[in-house]
Amino acid sequence: MDLAVECYALTKGLPKEEVFGLTSQIRRAAASVPANIAEGYGRDSAGQYVNFLRTAQGSLKELETHLLLSGRIGFIGERSVEDMLDRSESVGKMLRGLIRSIQRSTHPTAEARLPTADAVEGRKK
Repeated sequence: MDLAVECYALTKGLPKEEVFGLTSQIRRAAASVPANIAEGYGRDSAGQYVNFLRTAQGSLKELETHLLLSGRIGFIGERSVEDMLDRSESVGKMLRGLIRSIQRSTHPTAEARLPTADAVEGRKK
């Protein structure tokens, strides 16, 4: 949510003729990230949640692209672009970590499913 709020503040300074262009695209992509996280959380399964988290990752990449473009054409200063990309990278790391955590909890590794030596010995007796 913080990243989206920061994007809204940043785009206030974009040219008025960009209100239906980059301003709208940046805001939409930024708002899409927490919206997809929330929607996925409300779903019935971990698999659906992970799919929505991946959609949030896609929106994050879209946001990064719009920020880079805005910087290249001079609408946003280089330092502001770098700061926003750093924030975006941090959100991306959190999303990747959450996805891995959910996948580990719903798909244990083969090693975790193997019986322990004590269990095997108990069955032989």
